[in-house]
Amino acid sequence: MTYAEPPLREPDLPRTAKVRPTALRTGWTTGACATAAAKAAVTALVTGTTQQEVEIGLPAGRRVRFPVERCEVTGTPPVRAEAVVVKDAGDDPDVTHGAELTATVDWTDVPGLRLAGGAGVGTVTKPGLGLAVGGPAINDTPRRMIGEAVAEVVDLSEVGVRVVISVPRGEIMARKTTNRRLGILGGISILGTTGIVRPFSTASWRASVVQAVHVMAAQGEPTVVLCTGGRTERAARALLPDLPEVCFVEVGDFTGAAVTAAVGDAMIGVVFVGMAGKLAKLAAGILMTHYTRSKVDLSLLGAVTAEAGGDPSLVAAVTEANTGRHAYELWEAAGLLAPAGDLLCQRVRQVLRRFAGPTVTVDVAMVDFAGAHVVASSGRWPR
Repeated sequence: MTYAEPPLREPDLPRTAKVRPTALRTGWTTGACATAAAKAAVTALVTGTTQQEVEIGLPAGRRVRFPVERCEVTGTPPVRAEAVVVKDAGDDPDVTHGAELTATVDWTDVPGLRLAGGAGVGTVTKPGLGLAVGGPAINDTPRRMIGEAVAEVVDLSEVGVRVVISVPRGEIMARKTTNRRLGILGGISILGTTGIVRPFSTASWRASVVQAVHVMAAQGEPTVVLCTGGRTERAARALLPDLPEVCFVEVGDFTGAAVTAAVGDAMIGVVFVGMAGKLAKLAAGILMTHYTRSKVDLSLLGAVTAEAGGDPSLVAAVTEANTGRHAYELWEAAGLLAPAGDLLCQRVRQVLRRFAGPTVTVDVAMVDFAGAHVVASSGRWPR
């Protein structure tokens, strides 16, 4: 099985272009808003008092406060409570901006937290998302945040609480996302790894990525480390602990813009650290990787699987995988994660070297989905 060398899909920016960075207004993820709604509702359930504001902790340790749009309790003593927090996505053109993240809570007979998805929250119907098929599309970090927030109000070792997260009009919002293609049906996903939305998909965010590279170059650093998000940046820092903080640039979907800036600033080294989905897009020559502009080329991943020694059934399964993560899981289950991952990283390295030119060295690493371990590389970090 062969795969032709892909064309590059993002044009070079003029090296003389002046960047005028624009301050970005960050927002809150659906996961953070759902957490705030859950804590407000549980607090109302315990106290019998409606809540107008609530404070929660974000994964990095920061404490933030959210206004509560609506809160009500029913029964005497309260046997049910509901709270609504409206999502503010900041400057990101997010289809869930303005969504009413709603938490409905009541007591259960068994100690612990029981978390469920209600109307407007999608149901997972395909593998490859890191979530149980048949369960609600509430990702791991929001689940943990909700559990921690509820535990700030009640002792879950002694009492049981049911939390149902719902989103009015969530099914309509989901039509503007890729959820159906991913097998998430009936509503939106409750997402977020940091609690904060940074406007990765705006032109101003692209400008801020370029600015970050310029700042690094101005300090005389010759190598830039491009990371797609917070988890990959943590992995990259562990991988390259001797580099100063300024060398690590969170590029989101704007890899091409960052590499162009690095070349224009006469840097001599580029390191890219990412997860399977983004790497698959880059390996196909796509340097603007936002989900609205590109999708994972599963035929490329099938070709990588064959080259790594996968049998025809595995090649077929990867070619029909639901997501890049699903392909990763299939490789892992077949014992081919390391060789297939190395080949994928090598393909990305070839694409970035073509884009950057012969004067820049390029290294690529793939990390697991927790951002905890490097599982493959283009050769610089042998296993």
